[in-house]
Amino acid sequence: MSRQILVTSALPYANGPIHLGHLVEYIQTDIWVRFQKLRGNECWYVCADDAHGTPIMLKARELGLTPEALIERIGKEHQRDFAGFGIGFDNYYTTHSEENRHFAELIYTRLRDGGWIERQTITQAYDEREGMFLPDRYIKGTCPRCGADDQYGDNCEACGASYSPDELKNPVSVVSGQTPVQKESEHYFFRLQDFEPMLREWAASEGLQDEVSNKLQEWFEAGLRAWDISRDAPYFGFEIPDAPGKYFYVWLDAPIGYMASFKDLCNRIGLDFDAYWGADSKAELYHFIGKDIVYFHALFWPAMLKGAGFRTPTRVCAHGFLTVDGQKMSKSRGTFIMADTYLRHLNPEYLRYYFAGKLGAGVHDLDLNLDDFTQRVNAELVGKLVNIASRCAGFIHKHFDGQLGERLDSPELFRHFSASAETLGGFYEGRAYARVIRDVMALADEANQYIDEQKPWVGIKDPEQQDEVLAVCTTGINLFRVLMLYLKPVLPNICAEAESFLNTPPMQWQDASQPLLSHAINPYKPLATRVDPAAIQAMLEDSKETLVAT
Repeated sequence: MSRQILVTSALPYANGPIHLGHLVEYIQTDIWVRFQKLRGNECWYVCADDAHGTPIMLKARELGLTPEALIERIGKEHQRDFAGFGIGFDNYYTTHSEENRHFAELIYTRLRDGGWIERQTITQAYDEREGMFLPDRYIKGTCPRCGADDQYGDNCEACGASYSPDELKNPVSVVSGQTPVQKESEHYFFRLQDFEPMLREWAASEGLQDEVSNKLQEWFEAGLRAWDISRDAPYFGFEIPDAPGKYFYVWLDAPIGYMASFKDLCNRIGLDFDAYWGADSKAELYHFIGKDIVYFHALFWPAMLKGAGFRTPTRVCAHGFLTVDGQKMSKSRGTFIMADTYLRHLNPEYLRYYFAGKLGAGVHDLDLNLDDFTQRVNAELVGKLVNIASRCAGFIHKHFDGQLGERLDSPELFRHFSASAETLGGFYEGRAYARVIRDVMALADEANQYIDEQKPWVGIKDPEQQDEVLAVCTTGINLFRVLMLYLKPVLPNICAEAESFLNTPPMQWQDASQPLLSHAINPYKPLATRVDPAAIQAMLEDSKETLVAT
């Protein structure tokens, strides 16, 4: 019986473009979703733009736009870039939607009526010229620890110290340049500490990686505190129902965007929302996120859902950050690469392949080493994988009318390849993509070695060996087909071209066990070409220019 699975990626913020660091997550998620669909499971993948908050309000003002116009423009750019990398969302939405307002208000009122919302008066930095309270990142000044100038209100990039904004020396508002004053305001807080027993139980389940569980234990030991879920006007977001001039903090309605996007999908195609989000749901719910937002997804989010009568996530899958050539992405070096810049120079499938080769089930950072990227694509994808097809297809077309033989030369080798489906399926399920790539490339080596040993280019010269050559090339094409099937979640476009070459409908996971025999194939066209180092250099130069221009 197929599983019912709902999958989400974290919502990209709607005030800037998608870059390669973002794509680690969406590629990781997309591969997992494609694998589930390939296995025949009912799997839905939803996402949305995170469209609320002070930064969007201020960015829109700076550009002379309404916030609505800004988020609409950025949303189109995000969807274009995701499509360019083959990210197959079933629905992509926005948190600035009526569905999101509905669920934010519903969850809030249920939490309020359950006694889990309290009011507190707090003191914050206030910009009198702009008439607004300032988030910590909108205050700059001198670090109280090391004395470095031009540091943010919550932490120092020079010495790494964390502090509160009122400790900052010589503070100024980033918005107006004025010195902020301290001002009191009443805020609404979610009593997270009331959910500690439930959260401890949830954290002990198999829904979290060890690194995340360990981090949660640290937070439990430090003591959970009430969470400020309100912000004062002016603010771009949803007003709190019983609190005029107060708005839901963006981090309250951002994860609710998962529900809103899925609700929009349900409305469009007739799915049952409660079957996935109801408290007694038997479906599975997976969130793929970066390690920097674990606090929101592994504490606040499950507690909010529980308190409001919804189900909690089955699993939260956190990943690390991306470095390029061993260093933090850098604008000056051109390694802060935007998605659309990459797409102008290189095949998106190559980045999917390279990331897959680095991704495991843990929370480790991964490095995009551009020399290694070039070498792996050229040696593995081009030199090993598609080479199998190109080595055999010419003989099939030139000597056998494009028709595969009725038998395999080596059925035992084919069975060895098809027997890997179960192991590789387990690796995909556990997000151990690097193991998939390693094992598939080891099989590709075996296929090439088999062709080297059989030497069809020698046998074809002997009229008495024609049947044997056909059986050898039929075996080679079938080995290639199985390997392409195994990499279909990683390389959807190249695999679609391979299916066209093989003259077959879209492959399903179970097809690994059945060889193609007495079957017409189409002429072979190159499925992958070598990466030219000049294209890498051009991308880096283009990245420098793009960033200077913006």
